[in-house]
Parts: sequence; C-alpha cells; structure tokens
Amino acid sequence: MTTIEEIRKNRLKKLKTIESAGFSAFPEQTKKTHTCLEAIKQFGKLAGLKKELILAGRVLSLRQHGGLIFSHIKDGTGKIQLSFKKDRLGEKNFQFFLENFDIGDFIETRGVLFKTKREEKTLEVTDYKILAKSLLPLPEKWHGLKDIEERYRKRYLDLIFNPEVKKKFELRTKIIKELRNLLEKEGFLEVETPILQPLYGGAKAKPFKTYLKALDIDLYLRISPELYLKRLLIGGFEKIYEIGKCFRNEGVDRSHNPDFTMLEFYWAYTNYKDLMKFTEKIFSKLVKNLFGSLKINHKGKEINFKTPWPRIEFSQLIKKYTKINLDEIHPEALKKEAEKLGVDSKGEKAEIADAIYKKICRSKIWQPTFVIHYPLGAFPLAKQLEKNPNKTANFQLVVADIELINAFSELNNPLEQKRRFQEQEKIFKTGFEEAQRLDEDFIEALEYGMPPAAGFGMGIDRLAALLTDSHSLREVILFPTMRPR
Repeated sequence: MTTIEEIRKNRLKKLKTIESAGFSAFPEQTKKTHTCLEAIKQFGKLAGLKKELILAGRVLSLRQHGGLIFSHIKDGTGKIQLSFKKDRLGEKNFQFFLENFDIGDFIETRGVLFKTKREEKTLEVTDYKILAKSLLPLPEKWHGLKDIEERYRKRYLDLIFNPEVKKKFELRTKIIKELRNLLEKEGFLEVETPILQPLYGGAKAKPFKTYLKALDIDLYLRISPELYLKRLLIGGFEKIYEIGKCFRNEGVDRSHNPDFTMLEFYWAYTNYKDLMKFTEKIFSKLVKNLFGSLKINHKGKEINFKTPWPRIEFSQLIKKYTKINLDEIHPEALKKEAEKLGVDSKGEKAEIADAIYKKICRSKIWQPTFVIHYPLGAFPLAKQLEKNPNKTANFQLVVADIELINAFSELNNPLEQKRRFQEQEKIFKTGFEEAQRLDEDFIEALEYGMPPAAGFGMGIDRLAALLTDSHSLREVILFPTMRPR
C-alpha cells in the first residue's frame, strides 16, 4: 500500500517536471470567464454559440479511457465535468496532463461546452494550465472518518467533502447579516469597544491574561464589551450594538468555546420588559426571513417561534423540578440541597441556585421561553425589582435547552453598583474566580450619570447552532479550540 509520504514524493517530482517544462506550478495570474454554476445554467446559450470559456477549480476526479480523460472540477459555486481528448489536445499535451496532474490540483481550463452521450454537461478542453499543485492527497472517504475531531482539526477538508457543512457556515453569515439589518432598521448604531482591557468585567467569568510591553502593564482579553458600551450610554448614545469576539478561560463543551462571538446591544430609556417584546419581534422577523416560516427543526423536534412566548419565574422552575422554595430557603440549607443533587455549591445563594437550575431545570425547556427574575446577586450589573428587591429585573431566553440571551434593566446607581462590586470582591477572595471585579473607572463614569437603560447579550455561535440544527458549537465555529495532538 502506498504511503502518504511516497505519494508526496511522487507529486514533488511532478512539480519539478512542470517547472522544468517552463511552467509555474503556482502562477500569480489566472483567467476565469465563468463559474461552474454559470456554465451549467447558461449551457444552452453558450453551447449553441460554441462560445469559448475559461473555467477554474480544484480537480475532484480523473478517469482515463484510452485517448480520453474525464475529470470533474469544483469551484465555490459547484462542479462541472471536463473532457480531455488526445486528438484535440495533441499527443504531447495530453500525455503531459496525464502524467503530471492529480486529484486535488487547481487548474484553469479553456474550451467549449457540449453534452456527452449520457447527457452530462461537459467542457471539451482545448487548453489547460496548472494554478496550484497539491502535494498531499485528498482523503478518499472523508464521510467515513470515525474521528469526528479530525473534521474540526482539518476544517478545510471538511468543507471540500461535506457540502452541508459549508451551507451551515453560509447560513451563519446570513444570520449575522440579518441581525445587523434588523437592528439598524430599528435605529441601532454599530460600535467597537476594546478587546484588550486593563480590567475585565461585564460578566462572571475567568479571563485570559496578557502583557503589553509598550506600557509595561497587564491586560485581559475581554469577557464582555458591556462596561464600555455603558460608557457610551453615559456619553450620549442611546441605541448601540456590537458584534465581536469575547474570551473566557473556562471549559470546552457542546455549548462553550474559549473564544466566541457575542451580540450585545444597549437601549436607553427602556427596561427588561420592553426588551422581551423587542426580542420576540426581532426573532420572529429573523426566523421568518431566513426560513420563510416560524417553525424549524432541531435534533428531530419542532420549535415554533410564534409569539408571545411564555414568561416563567426562575424560582418557580426550581420549585417545580426540585421542590426547593428558593424564596424562603437559607443559603446554608441551599448548599446542602445542592450537594444532595450533585451540584457544585461554590459561591453565594444566586450562584448555587443557578448551578441547580442549569443541571436540573433548563433541559426541560424546549420551546422559546423567557426565564425571568433571577435571585438578586445573580447579575451584579442589573437592577432589582422595585416591588420585590430580592429578585433581578432580568430575563434569559431559553430554546431547546440552549441559553441564547441574557438581558436586564441596567443598574445605573453608582453607589449601589460600587457596593455590589465590593461584595463580588469578597466572593473573589474566597476562591470564586468567576466573580466580577471592582472597576473604579466605571464607577466614576456612572457618577456622571447614565440614563435608565436595558441591555441584551446573545451568543451568536449558540444561535447559529440552533438554527443550523447542529449538536455542538464546534459545528458552527470554523476553527474551534482543540487540544494539540
């Protein structure tokens, strides 16, 4: 059996032969008059006129029948069959192609269209040119790979052989484009805030730390753009959004990746209730524009985005599935209940309750549902309910056991915000590394006055996984984080 190294050596010899014949195996210039799809769609007109065209793409197959070679090439739009005839190309050119070109090479071909006896639309090649010589062979049975991680490690091959994978990433791009269009029609302005930050904040997460030589300071990759976007509210912007990368030094699983894409927007003079209605409106338009329907399938089950969506109290979910009365239970008693359920009991009451919810309750939610009013302390940057100060003025949108959106009425009282940051600092010192840090610069900004506002954060990767019917974020992140071999 021929090894990959032997194949590579053979292809290096072919590369040398091509270059010795006076051709560049990696030319700087190429010509292309049509895509493969255009050649197929305009076949009748082009073939009828005997119009010469130039196509370019990757060689996917080679089959010789005496003085005839059939091949397929593929570009970004599709594939088409090529026909190389010895009596048309001449003995020398025919033999040169046969001996030096391989599956995987990129080529440029010139010729006219015709139909074979089997009625396949084909380009009869009158001239050809190498565009890029491939040195490694393409896997013959990529679909049959048992190691699914190999697809993620070599995404370029995954995209070549699995057209459905490419379609997922094309849909991901459409999702982001559609979100931008919808927000901008509603008057939101896209902005950019720092990715490198002197102090991380805006979420409960462990950061990545780095060092800037020029200023001799430590910096962190942002875990959220929230605190900078709020500074823009203070500065006078009223409807702003950002789509960008965030980084959290945490676990990797089906719903988490260390670097991920977030959409966050902030809207002055609104609250979390306004955002629930707005979320229903935006989502309905998004799904309808993408699929022509409010119904999609995910993991073999139907999801219906018809509004309005249920609003369920966080404490009601806990009580329904664990019998724990979150409104009355003492924090120490809650820790014991968590341990009985096999749930991590680190942190304060809000953190423990959230861990219980994620392990026991969230998986019970399939249709779009707003989970509202988390315990105070769950989100140190959120306002509390005026009529029930022990609960947060917030919601999370959960669909198919996926937490898609976290949103709340933003805390704009600088004294209360500082007190909460100080509480978080105490928790941080007990070993809870995900606690938020005291940001004195942000507190100073708040003291100049921030209008009442609501904020919204959504994981784009999770949304893409849901809408492309993918089981994991790795299916919708082109190059997910992987452990080195």
